[in-house]
Amino acid sequence: MHLAMEVLSASRRALVAALALTLTACPKTPSRTDSRDDTSGGDSTQNDRPRVDVKQDATANAALAQARTQAQANPDKKQAAETYLSVRKAYPATTAGQDALYNAGVLYFEAKDYANARRTFNELLFENPLYAQAEDAKHKLAVSAMEVGAYRDAYQTLTSLAERAEGAEKEQLLKEAARAAEGAGLFSQALSSAVKEAGDARTQEEKAAAVQKVEQLVEGRASFLDIARVQEGLSPSNPAWPVLQFKLARIYYHLRDWTRLEESLQTFLREAPNSTFAPQAKDLLARATRRVEVRPRTVAVLLPMTGRYQPIGEAVLRGVKLALQGSDIELVVKDTQGDVNKTGTAMEQLAFDDGAIAALGPLLVDDTKRAALLAEELQVPLLTLSRQEGITDIGPYVFRNMLTNSAQARAIADYAMNVKGYKRFAVLYPNIPYGVELANEFWDDVVSRGGTVRGAEAYSYDQTTFTSEAKRLVGRYYLEDRGDWAEAVRDVQGEKITDAYRRRKAMEKAKSGVEPIIDFEGLFIPDDWRRVSLVTPALAVEDIVTNACDPRDLERIRKTTGKKDLKTVTLFGTNQWSSPKGRSGLPELLERGGKFVTCSVYVDGFFVDSQRPATQKFVKTYRDAYKETGRDPGLLEAIGYDSARMVRQVIDKQRPNTRAAMREALAGLKDFDGATGRTSFNDKREADKQLFLLSVDNKGVNEINVDKEKAAVRGSGS
Repeated sequence: MHLAMEVLSASRRALVAALALTLTACPKTPSRTDSRDDTSGGDSTQNDRPRVDVKQDATANAALAQARTQAQANPDKKQAAETYLSVRKAYPATTAGQDALYNAGVLYFEAKDYANARRTFNELLFENPLYAQAEDAKHKLAVSAMEVGAYRDAYQTLTSLAERAEGAEKEQLLKEAARAAEGAGLFSQALSSAVKEAGDARTQEEKAAAVQKVEQLVEGRASFLDIARVQEGLSPSNPAWPVLQFKLARIYYHLRDWTRLEESLQTFLREAPNSTFAPQAKDLLARATRRVEVRPRTVAVLLPMTGRYQPIGEAVLRGVKLALQGSDIELVVKDTQGDVNKTGTAMEQLAFDDGAIAALGPLLVDDTKRAALLAEELQVPLLTLSRQEGITDIGPYVFRNMLTNSAQARAIADYAMNVKGYKRFAVLYPNIPYGVELANEFWDDVVSRGGTVRGAEAYSYDQTTFTSEAKRLVGRYYLEDRGDWAEAVRDVQGEKITDAYRRRKAMEKAKSGVEPIIDFEGLFIPDDWRRVSLVTPALAVEDIVTNACDPRDLERIRKTTGKKDLKTVTLFGTNQWSSPKGRSGLPELLERGGKFVTCSVYVDGFFVDSQRPATQKFVKTYRDAYKETGRDPGLLEAIGYDSARMVRQVIDKQRPNTRAAMREALAGLKDFDGATGRTSFNDKREADKQLFLLSVDNKGVNEINVDKEKAAVRGSGS
């Protein structure tokens, strides 16, 4: 990490140097197409300058004198300018004609008709760059250009004039050049001018105005490279020096360039101890120093403790506090409020101010991304509780302990194929990100294991009837594509039934006689238990038998249907199938879905009625601690409990005293026996554990002993 910063900083220094050379050279190197000749005033190119030989002419001089008298008597300066231009038009190649052109330009300028003033002065300087009043004409030309928005032309002319000016005139030209540079977006040049203006200021008022301009430019206008270029070599005696130096320090802070941050702040406090920025600089230096000061027994947790997500934050916190009972570990709770900006602030606080050796959370996707990025920058071990896929790819300081969609799909595919021996599947899923992601994960996992997906149907998230989707799964929707249906239609037509009613009944009978094509053994439905209880009856209507896991049930169905060769299908689901208990004491999934959901299997990250000893111990401890609520723990409480216990175990047993040591210890955690399963962190710092496979029967939900079933399969030689 340090080496990477050194390389970055070296590159940055090279860029600053290169930019400084480029910007220094730019104003003095006119190009053929863009730059203007300094001598001509900025709006005319040197290469195209004509050779006009002007001469004295008595008649022209008389006409000019008469025009001057008329112009002085005319209060309308624009009309007066036209009087001069008539002389110019009549006597173009005379000194009187050029004087008339200059006087017209001055009148347009005084009338604030800057477009005509610019045109007039440009014409004069184009013809005679050595005109006696050329310097004044150039100045007025530049100001006119600035007033009409031609800032780059104005900047080039003004800087050219300032190079040859002195004293108050030079100061005025530099101020105008700075204004033109800012208008043109040339913030580097504008900043240079403002800094010079601050250094040349004679009075306190002038100094304050110049410094204020510098502050405006460094806040959101001038780039980091601009600031670094101007600051390089600047004397601390310049009133603008503290502004630039402190801004650079703040930039280094945001870049996490700790070495240069500390160097810049120490220099600042040494050279400008009485600056208005000094208190902030001291705080920032102390904050940067504290980043490596760790309290080995302080752990932070980032959760939404207020706002719309408060209930889930409180659920996790109950588990965390339960895990730390009886421990001297200090828990610092940071309320993210479900706000990504507050999450970022909280992450910095726990690193700089609280000295936490590690952090738990957050839960929400955007909060987790922000926290993970900062954890990596600040090198704080973060055990996140988010479902966001790929979150640990951000860096080695990011861990995750949470049930993910990919883990669920993998667990279902593994059980269905390696334990049940299924090879062919179908998928019925809601057309929302959750459903699409899980359908894709399951499909990919099945294919990677050598299986096939025979059909996939999507439905709307708010759909309540599923007849069409069920028909499509078994080939009864597009009957015109089936040969047996075409044959049945021909048979009805061959009967030559003339009565319309009888013919319609015959066609309905023929349609009901078309056998379903059930070429899959398992059907994956990644949806909420409420929707599942609506889907399963529609499947039964299309003769998809899902409730025949008991041989007696299968025999009963054979007798009822008169079909000996029944193809049964096992339904598979995700943790969204977990439902609260209804009035009967049974899960609402079973109350609503009835016999159509029995024999189904779904996966979860926690099961309150599990027979696993670690899970039973957690449930008992939780019930004792929160018996006044009358509620059992769920996945969030269990995940919070396990995550906090992992961190506690590492702190108690390995006693890391740095965040790097804490990260190494956490990465090496293996076979942690927790409420959510025996957990180890893999090489991607993802929690690997055996999830809970749950089966549904008419008495409720039961945990499947996967190891026992696998052993039975091996023992049978299947």
